[in-house]
Amino acid sequence: MTSPPAAKRWRCLGNQLFWLAVAIVTCAWALTVEAQQPAPQQTQAQQPQAQQPQVRRPFRIGVLNAAWAASHPTVEGLKAGLKELGLEDGRDVTFDIRFTEGKLNAIPPAAEALVKARVDLIFTSQEAATQAAKDATESIPIVFTLVGDPVGAGIVASIARPGGNVTGISSLQTELAAKRLEVLKTLAPAVRRVWLVYYQLDTGTQPMIVKALEAGQRMKLEVAPKGLADATELKRVLGEVRRGDAILAPEGSSPELTIGIIEQSLALKVPAAFGTALWIGYGGLVSYGPDYYAQGVQASALVAKLLRGAKPQDLPVEGAERIDLAVNLKTADLFGLSVPRKILLRADAFRR
Repeated sequence: MTSPPAAKRWRCLGNQLFWLAVAIVTCAWALTVEAQQPAPQQTQAQQPQAQQPQVRRPFRIGVLNAAWAASHPTVEGLKAGLKELGLEDGRDVTFDIRFTEGKLNAIPPAAEALVKARVDLIFTSQEAATQAAKDATESIPIVFTLVGDPVGAGIVASIARPGGNVTGISSLQTELAAKRLEVLKTLAPAVRRVWLVYYQLDTGTQPMIVKALEAGQRMKLEVAPKGLADATELKRVLGEVRRGDAILAPEGSSPELTIGIIEQSLALKVPAAFGTALWIGYGGLVSYGPDYYAQGVQASALVAKLLRGAKPQDLPVEGAERIDLAVNLKTADLFGLSVPRKILLRADAFRR
């Protein structure tokens, strides 16, 4: 039989063990409940930097031309083509458009400004703008349109292997020279001499002149090349125009020169052929050549490839895919010309 003091000690020890067990059970229950609670959601600011999605800025496309407005047809075609390829204006791409309103001496500074703005790509129209962009940078990709003969102009090394940082769409000026003379002769069969009036600073016109001279011999046409620096020389040069003469105005870097040719053609009632349907809307008689808007659309595929990592030297220069024949019927009436059925059936556009 246990003595009273011993019994008291056992009772104390039992009480201590009881409360210890209670404490252990309570702690275990608390830990279990805590483990079952969902982890608190981290705010975006609390998430590790590596887990935050990387938002890419839109590509910046610099545009360089001598147009009078930002909405040049090649630029509008480029935007439409890029949209079809999944590159939305404002979301995926933005445009820094530099147009010089016909001022060719303003083009080189505009090209340098685009380079300083660190655009991702430069989109040009005409030889002067393309050459200025090429002179301004050797690293930023350049895609050109409306260049008549990019090899003849020294812009690219070859069509298949352009080299450097430039590629684009050729407007096939050399290849189309003979066809333009043929269209002019068909529309105005009395023509015996054709004044080939071109912008003399466009070096790419020389191969075209050779082709035009060769075609003129086959067609029994005298082709007289006249290179001009600006439109102020037109009256002097065209002062020699006589009955039976016509004018061939190839695409060039000076829009003022082309507009001046249209004005003189209408004033002297001399038939004139142009390189694109754009000038038929200004009163030109006939045109045969690439569509501006379509060249922009076609160039968009090259632009998209470059923005996605391709190299310009790996993308061959393309020839313009859409070639249109356009006639201004009102101007034909003014000149007393009857438009042959052959041209009426073939023409893609008319101006009445």
